[in-house]
Amino acid sequence: MNPLLTKLQPYPFERLRQLFADVVPNPAYRPISLGIGEPKHATPELIRNALRNHLDGLAAYPGTAGEPVFREAVTGWLVRRYGLQLNPTTQVLPVNGTREALFALTQCVVDAAQPGALVLCPNPFYQIYEGAALLAGATPYFVNSDPARNFAVDWDSVPAEVWARTQLIFVCSPGNPTGAVMPLPEWKKLFELSDRHGFVIASDECYSEIYFRDEPPLGGLEAAKQLGRDDFKNLIALTSLSKRSNVPGMRSGFVAGDAALIKQFLLYRTYHGSAMSTVVQAASVAAWNDEAHVIDNRNQYRTKFAQVTPVLAEVLDVALPDAAFYLWAGVKGSDTDFARDLYALYNVTVLPGSYLAREAHGINPGAGRIRMALVAETAECLEAAHRINQFVKSRT
Repeated sequence: MNPLLTKLQPYPFERLRQLFADVVPNPAYRPISLGIGEPKHATPELIRNALRNHLDGLAAYPGTAGEPVFREAVTGWLVRRYGLQLNPTTQVLPVNGTREALFALTQCVVDAAQPGALVLCPNPFYQIYEGAALLAGATPYFVNSDPARNFAVDWDSVPAEVWARTQLIFVCSPGNPTGAVMPLPEWKKLFELSDRHGFVIASDECYSEIYFRDEPPLGGLEAAKQLGRDDFKNLIALTSLSKRSNVPGMRSGFVAGDAALIKQFLLYRTYHGSAMSTVVQAASVAAWNDEAHVIDNRNQYRTKFAQVTPVLAEVLDVALPDAAFYLWAGVKGSDTDFARDLYALYNVTVLPGSYLAREAHGINPGAGRIRMALVAETAECLEAAHRINQFVKSRT
């Protein structure tokens, strides 16, 4: 067996299952889970119809590069959303969701033959970053988020010798679990460091269409364009339809950016065997070409967060995030004890923040916080919020 497999840590949800293993939740309350970030809003009918109307595509092998109509739908969306002009033939590829693409891109980029190869990850982070780095033969280096700066990643804390060994850096903006959006000066800093040291930037943007301010979140490719980097050198953006269009089971997304990287990634994927079904591509085209359902989805989240956040803010250190569908709340005492006791007494599941981070530079930056995924309908999330409010008051 691959010895690198022994370096992988249990996924947060497995740790949560172990935390709850001997707990019998209060039967007076029906279960409500805010633990997993799985969209629960209805899948738009236009996507369902596109799937049904293209089932003939099941009779043929799909091409790894994707159908021209798919790539053109993606580049058309990039024009409308960010004002970007990308070549649909050389700068875009379909992927089976961002999780698969983040892992595969890491295997393609990392040169484990180079001694001391590092992959930089925000901390807290999406655990696929760590696993992808380890299985590529690199070492993850965790860069802590700073709660005093709206959970911005503290890139300035990274020593020069670490930057020199870095081959890949993950940026998650809007962030999971914090919802923070990285501003243009931070992008400028990373681009300059990439130019100096040659590392690739993977910009994970799967939450880009769920936001609470008037101005949509800045994307990595958009930031590059604003800074005059029209070739998108060493930059790959990754996004998907899962959150934007409520189709997590469809496993559809794309990568876009540096044509030289896309060319090598296509070669890798040809052997990897990860082509997207033409049936899924047809449904994806319908989704990328329509914004009405995205606006409706975003409005549902805005309404939900506007009702739920004040209830929780009465008893927790929590505020409306920039974007994404999580609340990242501070609790008094142990985050694992909080999650366990809440589940036992009120049958509400939340994820301990310490499970989403690693001990780095003397601290676990997720400790003392919980992540709540407000993915269910408003009434269910609001009921959970009132239970949490009651729970915290009873503890006090």
